[in-house]
Amino acid sequence: MVDQKNWHAHYPDEIPATITYDEKPLDSFLALTADQFPEKKALHFMGKEMTFAEVYSQAKKLAGYLQSLGLDKGDRVAIMLPNCPQAVISYYGALLAGAVVVQTNPLYKERELEYQLNDSGAAFIVCLDILLPRVTNVRGNTQLKHTIVTGIKDYLPFPKNLIYPFIQKKEYNMVVKVEQSEDIHVWQSVIENAHEQYTPADVNPKDDLALLQYTGGTTGHPKGVMLTHYNLVANVQMCQKWLYKTKPGEEKILGVLPFFHVYGMTTVMNMSIMYGFEMILMPKFDAEDVLKTIQKQKPTMFPGAPTIYVGLLNHPNLKKYDLSSIEACISGSAPLPLEVQQQFEKVTNGNLVEGYGLTESSPVTHANFIWSKRVNGSIGVPWPDTDAKVFLETGEETEVGEIGEIAVKGPQVMKGYWNNQDETDNVLKDGWLFTGDIGYMDEDGYFYIVDRKKNMIIAGGYNIYPREVEEVLYENEAVQEAVVAGVPDPYRGETVKAYVVLKPGHQVEEEALNAFCRNHLAAFKVPRIYEFRDELPKTAVGKVLRRQLIDEEKETNNQTV
Repeated sequence: MVDQKNWHAHYPDEIPATITYDEKPLDSFLALTADQFPEKKALHFMGKEMTFAEVYSQAKKLAGYLQSLGLDKGDRVAIMLPNCPQAVISYYGALLAGAVVVQTNPLYKERELEYQLNDSGAAFIVCLDILLPRVTNVRGNTQLKHTIVTGIKDYLPFPKNLIYPFIQKKEYNMVVKVEQSEDIHVWQSVIENAHEQYTPADVNPKDDLALLQYTGGTTGHPKGVMLTHYNLVANVQMCQKWLYKTKPGEEKILGVLPFFHVYGMTTVMNMSIMYGFEMILMPKFDAEDVLKTIQKQKPTMFPGAPTIYVGLLNHPNLKKYDLSSIEACISGSAPLPLEVQQQFEKVTNGNLVEGYGLTESSPVTHANFIWSKRVNGSIGVPWPDTDAKVFLETGEETEVGEIGEIAVKGPQVMKGYWNNQDETDNVLKDGWLFTGDIGYMDEDGYFYIVDRKKNMIIAGGYNIYPREVEEVLYENEAVQEAVVAGVPDPYRGETVKAYVVLKPGHQVEEEALNAFCRNHLAAFKVPRIYEFRDELPKTAVGKVLRRQLIDEEKETNNQTV
């Protein structure tokens, strides 16, 4: 239980300062919901609908099948899927079997995939058919033993399931034929032939991991954030209290946020499973598709990122669509511009507020109130049982309004980083998670972010870590030095800019360098702007002054406004 804080005075009566959390495995809620709402729609996917009873049945089949392949409690199962029924079934099936889920971005290139599989020690992966060549190419360098392969068409209704392979061939210029073998398993065959019997794992919710969620950092390679069952359950139960007007079994949530990102996983997938909400799944963001889906399916809740809302508001056909079903939205991943908030609320008649969190906190720690006092420009106040403070570099707590590093404490805070005690010790101190974000708290307990201690770039809601991009640039034989920074972008919030110094006597065109990066990085990490320089600004000991480059960029932008 947290002590009474100044922000609690602003809590509406419906939101408690402290909650009694269920100390149960996350997957146990699927069984409870399937029992309470067996025939209710659990998800809608491009015309395909499944009930909670059907999702639970297929998750049990997958759990039993994984165990038949030799899965033991604590083994890691990677899931490399977009939002689709298989993503939900795989996640809960793996948890039912006692596994730890490793969410894997389908956009990852081979080097990124290989690193994550090796670091996590994943022995199993569930992936899309079009991603199988990528998995196959890295498999020999990893501990993978079994690959379960599915396709978007597997859960499409007739005749879409017949048409989709032709669309796939046109869009991706590939047709992948998957054949069952000792270590390659066809999803449809698994679900059709497996039985529902599995051995329930003996899970301690507070100690046992449910998830390894990878997040990057300025120190180089991404780190596996260890989130327990209790971390994830607590954050969803906080979320439900914040959304106190929602009714179990009655809401519909639009699932545009990817489930391989912790924000979409918590606020859409886990929230829906725990409270009997219907998920409307969309495998990727396309503004026109989202507008059509909102009008037709009438979601009541729509968690998103500013770029998603901006994309909809700027769509030329926006006025053709009825978005009035939307009642509540929490925006995360990047600062929410006031004009975007106001325009979206005008279009939908619903409420859109800014929240804050990070992978290490499952992810939400702060938000503005949806139906009560909110402060523009603020990330809001801490959630129930969540404490937050601002610290100076000396370790002292700041005064009200004084800028320092924001730290949080609560039941949603991670156990630590997987096999990385040094990094864990850097951010977890006496139960406090130091966020790396610089900000302050006002006298009412509302928090504000002013900058990031880390060099992380947030572009379109994606976290991009400069060193990872720089390492790729350095692999190009023409590049002598490279530094990457986030520069302002009216649509993505920030975009990736590379400052490059070429080796003497070498030449490389921007197009060629861009193509090189695209071969080694997910598309969202690839620099959008390249600036070739004779030299980069450095300190006396040779460290590149990234901040000076960013300041120069801001000055240039201000002069051109």
